[in-house]
Amino acid sequence: MAEAKPMSVPAGATGILVLASGDVVFGRGFGAEGQAVGEVCFHTAMTGYQEIMTDPSFAGQIINFTFPHIGNVGANPDDIEADDPHALGMIVREDVTDPSNFRSTERLDAWMKKHDRIGLAGIDTRALTRRIRMQGAPNGVIAHSPTGEFDIPLLLQMARDWPGLEGMDLAITVSCETHFGWEGGVWRLGFGYDAGAAQDDRPHVVAIDYGSKRNIFRNLVQAGAKVTVLPATATFDQVMAFDPDGIFLSNGPGDPAATGEYAVPVIRQLLETGKPLFGICLGHQLLGLAVGASTTKMFQGHRGANHPVKRLSDGSVEITSMNHGFAVETETLPANARETHVSLFDGSNCGFELTDRPAFSVQYHPEASPGPQDSFYLFERFVGMMR
Repeated sequence: MAEAKPMSVPAGATGILVLASGDVVFGRGFGAEGQAVGEVCFHTAMTGYQEIMTDPSFAGQIINFTFPHIGNVGANPDDIEADDPHALGMIVREDVTDPSNFRSTERLDAWMKKHDRIGLAGIDTRALTRRIRMQGAPNGVIAHSPTGEFDIPLLLQMARDWPGLEGMDLAITVSCETHFGWEGGVWRLGFGYDAGAAQDDRPHVVAIDYGSKRNIFRNLVQAGAKVTVLPATATFDQVMAFDPDGIFLSNGPGDPAATGEYAVPVIRQLLETGKPLFGICLGHQLLGLAVGASTTKMFQGHRGANHPVKRLSDGSVEITSMNHGFAVETETLPANARETHVSLFDGSNCGFELTDRPAFSVQYHPEASPGPQDSFYLFERFVGMMR
């Protein structure tokens, strides 16, 4: 890596990554043209790049994929968690190839261009990952110019001027704008998405959308619930107007302390109703804040589909999918919050439950099927509590 100063662009370079530190990496751009600024993180999953790119939790982030062959199964309209990508761009080792998969409907680079997202190939992604592990997740700019012309000092200034994710409320930018009822269960090969069973007599979940993944709602339906989704800014009265049997707090991006300014007072009121409550990822962090715990920005975060988590009740290990750059500080949990799960990578908190009311949460994504079904019991537990 080199300092951001006047330099010649290597022959054939059509993409660039400029970090706030002044480090510059050249590569081959694909997808959309232009530039985007955000936090650069790494993701260790070998599959699911469409789900990762469309996960609203990745708003404000540029993803460095550690698996080298990203794009080799193409893209399709089913493997998405939202209508459009929320990650700002992707960094990959190998050029995107022609897809080899019967479910593919287009090349990944074409999909990226259609959705106005920038890709950068030909990068030593392992070296970049090591840098993030040693120095933390940096701010940076990813850019693509077919002519190979880049204003490097300007890109460097963009990276340095970007304020970073700490203190940033991004949930409000990715949440739904109005309430809606969710229909449809999980996906099955050869059948697509199940229509879902009749929902008239099923327990009714009101899900607060802080940047939710669709597969969470599918798994709630699969576990036997009826689901209504409300925006992140929903008030206590708006939630209770739907007469829920339980409340779900979704995943999402940004700093939980910033989102918590409007979300935590509502969650505290919901806890007082005694109705079952279940949170995932950002929802887990917001529940922690609501009961008096603190959250902190992690040095590099947890992002991947191979994270081992120990379930403290019986010592079992779940292989989980994670995507978070903030964490609940275990030592700040109150006396009525019992830690239930811990990361076997670094010992950080991955779940807790309240001892005086029916509420629990986990830091990871049980709907993402890395185990592949290690954590489905959480949805069944939640629906069972409502019944």
